[in-house]
Amino acid sequence: MSPVTLNLILPVGISFYTFQTLSYVIDVYRGDIKAEHHFGYYAAFISFFPQLVAGPIERAENLLPQIKSAKKFNGTVAIEGLKIMLWGYFKKIVVADTLALYVNQVYGELRRYDGLALIVTIFFFSLQIYCDFSGYSSIAIGTAKLMGVDLMTNFSAPYFSSSIREFWKRWHISLSTWFRDYVYIPLGGNRCSALKQNRNLLITFLVSGMWHGADLTFLIWGGLHGCAQIIENIFYKSIKKIKQWRIGRYLSWLVVFGFCNVTWVFFRADNLDDAVYVLTNILNGITMPAAYIQKGYMALDINGFRLFYLGMLILILAAIDFVTYKKRTLKLACMKNKGIEWGVYIILGVFIVLFAQKGVAAEFVYFQF
Repeated sequence: MSPVTLNLILPVGISFYTFQTLSYVIDVYRGDIKAEHHFGYYAAFISFFPQLVAGPIERAENLLPQIKSAKKFNGTVAIEGLKIMLWGYFKKIVVADTLALYVNQVYGELRRYDGLALIVTIFFFSLQIYCDFSGYSSIAIGTAKLMGVDLMTNFSAPYFSSSIREFWKRWHISLSTWFRDYVYIPLGGNRCSALKQNRNLLITFLVSGMWHGADLTFLIWGGLHGCAQIIENIFYKSIKKIKQWRIGRYLSWLVVFGFCNVTWVFFRADNLDDAVYVLTNILNGITMPAAYIQKGYMALDINGFRLFYLGMLILILAAIDFVTYKKRTLKLACMKNKGIEWGVYIILGVFIVLFAQKGVAAEFVYFQF
């Protein structure tokens, strides 16, 4: 017997402005902020168009005062906003959409692929989802800045993190801080015994997984990140000693990056069977390295120019994110040498014009949430 369903079409990005509304209601209830009695200001806060459908999830204490304040055009700020938007468009329509071609090809006919082809696809999706979502965030932040509004930073070079805890301080910051303030801390946070603290962490990440989708794969994805942070807490002192050495910091980064890549499989796979297939078939044929590499290369059909092109994209992304990681800001304007800075933006603009995936732009991944 088929279940009874309403067959409703949900608005795009409904969970983002639902969370934004919830934070406002909870903050008013706690007495952290005063209720906004002007409906126009309140409506503008809830439906501020640059970040409406995929964040960042803003707090009333930050966004409402900016909406209510008088605005005056500032050319310097506007140029900064356009630069941030340019970086966002590069990440989305050049990097993410290019990688999506290969990721969708493999996940569309998953059982045709194994070995190196799956490993490359896992890596490509890790970059795709990052460039897709952080690209949208950059476009939203830059658009808001054109109107004199500063939105919170949502990504800060997360793949350079050397711990899962650091990763979540740099990935989807507006959502991770939301769960911290409205789920983790009310559960008791870290102001309790170690056992309860770890329980609170696990519950928070399980809820985060469920927020992304009512599917077992998302629950596993959230649970794995929660368990990883619990393990880091248990072995905190040992990990800290290891990271005192440079090689230890590199190893920590490699473990975290590898862990994130593996867990993204559960995020991308259509179901648990597909996720298990990917993870259990990535080493097929590895005992014969030459054949393993050749088979993966042929399966993905990446020619020499395309391989060079993808390498260039990844190199540009890594270089700019490394600057971001060191400067602790998403603003490329932090570069001291303006000639180099503008050279970077010109290169980004050329890539967007010449190499954007025209006519096949993929929908933003987080629009489904």
